[in-house]
Amino acid sequence: METAEKKREKSWPQVRQSLFRMVSVGVVDVPINKAYDVISTLGLVINLTATIANTFQTVNVRYGDLLTIVEAVTVFFFAIDYVLRVMTAKCLYPDSSDGMAILKYVFSFAGIVDILSFLPYYLPVFFPAGAAVFRMFRVARIMRLFRINAYYDSLNVITEVLNSKRQQLLSSIYIIMILMMGSSLCMYSLEHEAQPEVFSNAFSGIWWSASTLLTVGYGDIYPVTTLGQFFGIVISFLGVGMVAIPTGIISAGFVEQYSRLKRLGDYGMEEDIEFVELRVKARDKWAGKKINQLGLPKSAIVVVVIRGKETIIANGDIMLEPNDALVVGAANHRREHPVNLKEIKLEKEHPWVGKKIRDLDISRQTIIISVKRNGRFRIPSGDYTLMTGDCVYLYTKVELRIDTFEEE
Repeated sequence: METAEKKREKSWPQVRQSLFRMVSVGVVDVPINKAYDVISTLGLVINLTATIANTFQTVNVRYGDLLTIVEAVTVFFFAIDYVLRVMTAKCLYPDSSDGMAILKYVFSFAGIVDILSFLPYYLPVFFPAGAAVFRMFRVARIMRLFRINAYYDSLNVITEVLNSKRQQLLSSIYIIMILMMGSSLCMYSLEHEAQPEVFSNAFSGIWWSASTLLTVGYGDIYPVTTLGQFFGIVISFLGVGMVAIPTGIISAGFVEQYSRLKRLGDYGMEEDIEFVELRVKARDKWAGKKINQLGLPKSAIVVVVIRGKETIIANGDIMLEPNDALVVGAANHRREHPVNLKEIKLEKEHPWVGKKIRDLDISRQTIIISVKRNGRFRIPSGDYTLMTGDCVYLYTKVELRIDTFEEE
């Protein structure tokens, strides 16, 4: 009996992890997870379609019963989805206890949206008087559409841009609020005597200042005095500038984000795996050793061994011999900036010829790691003078162009 209970205890975290992967949007490693995402998305689209269609009188009269059934079924699915997410909250917040993880999910933005997706539908059963208010909260279901972000990088970019630029956006909103309050107070001073019923107090011009600053221009409240109209023109010009500030911030954020994604994508495609060929000499420590005795890092692997005209698929038991050529592959760490190893052969007219390494005008992110002269490699010091025919090997974190080193 105890063994069975322990087995159940051990299996519950695995079951919970499987449920978590199922309800997590975008995890499609197994068919059931993909099917759940499809059902969840279709359920939300069908529910919203039925809710909107129900607002048309002719549709409601003809298909009202069907739409009611559709809404009941989809809302029940939302309720089950919420229960599953509560059960798997520990997987979402692995560093928290079970109870704390549930509380974090319940009071998170996603948790509030999820509970408002179904709870207002059932509340009128217990509180009939508040049915109209509860119907209004059903609008929260549309917020579930944000989960589709997991499928589309372009939608994720919007979220990332707003998050990265939140401080600048909050600052621009703060400036707009100050201008709204200030313009409302000024307009009250200018228009109160001419329109006491319209500009009755300092806050009565808030609607006017909002519509003017944000270039809505509704027109139900407007100045009639000469000074008031002149001030209105000034505020209108300021409004154009105020709207342009957050627009410019978001536009700049999009450019930065897409540029970053492009750089990461380019480097990712070009630098997933890198291969080098190494020649085993008679005096090398690797000669006479098996491949599994070389002590290579886990991220490096010997792919093939070229022995004379024979190409051998590498395995751990192959004994290396002198003059073997090893093709070694290594997984490259993805990074935002590339790391380059570049070889530059110094011709007669090259500006580096005759100069000491410490006198070279190169980036601090670029290091000369070796110089090959007359077939021999040297590890140079700052006093090492470069000569014609030298091959200079540089390690750099910035992208190099040949013309960078050829200009005086």
